[in-house]
Amino acid sequence: MRIDILTVLPEMIDGMLHCSILQRAQDKGIVEICLHSLRDYTSNKWRRVDDYPFGGEAGMVIQIEPVDRAISALKAERDYDEIIYTSPDGELFDQPAANRLSMLDNIIILCGHYKGVDYRIREHLITKEISIGDYVLTGGEPAAAVIADATVRLIPGVLGDEQSALSDSFQDGLLAPPVYTRPAEYNGWIVPEVLLSGHERKIHEWKLQQAQERTGRLRPKLIMVNDLMVNG
Repeated sequence: MRIDILTVLPEMIDGMLHCSILQRAQDKGIVEICLHSLRDYTSNKWRRVDDYPFGGEAGMVIQIEPVDRAISALKAERDYDEIIYTSPDGELFDQPAANRLSMLDNIIILCGHYKGVDYRIREHLITKEISIGDYVLTGGEPAAAVIADATVRLIPGVLGDEQSALSDSFQDGLLAPPVYTRPAEYNGWIVPEVLLSGHERKIHEWKLQQAQERTGRLRPKLIMVNDLMVNG
């Protein structure tokens, strides 16, 4: 998989994309993540990529020219399955969305910045808009890093144990159950006995019960969504 990220501030997320699991995935050749500065695609001699909005509103807007040039240059080299724009009013990013993206070959992520981008970019160049939550960030760079991280870890071969991703929160519509490790007792705090029993069926039942209880208590809306999907 290849992920190309277009941004005004590559240095804002460079470190996030080159450590831990993301770096190991790149070292294995499973994924390629490339950062591109929009300033490299502007014809402005001062390398500006923003201008004042028509209509007199406050703030600056990313211009269409550098974005179009960047996307056109990348599309001349390969086909892309999705061209994503990180936007507060985009489709809310969740685990199913990450699963879908993980099955693609090539994607572009355009990071919003300033007051946003010239709307013609969204009308004519973007295929999908994604939001990571109902709040506003300084720029779309952290959102792009979140999308890349959540997506890449699902690609086969990235994690040492591929079953690990399948047991993550939200994969089955539930929060993950509690997890424990050694020692079995610390300061009088004891690991649930069932986890030490070696009885696989009972352990599975306990984990499912815990996942359902935690989801109902902490994220009741997920339970409602699951019920709707099951019952129509």
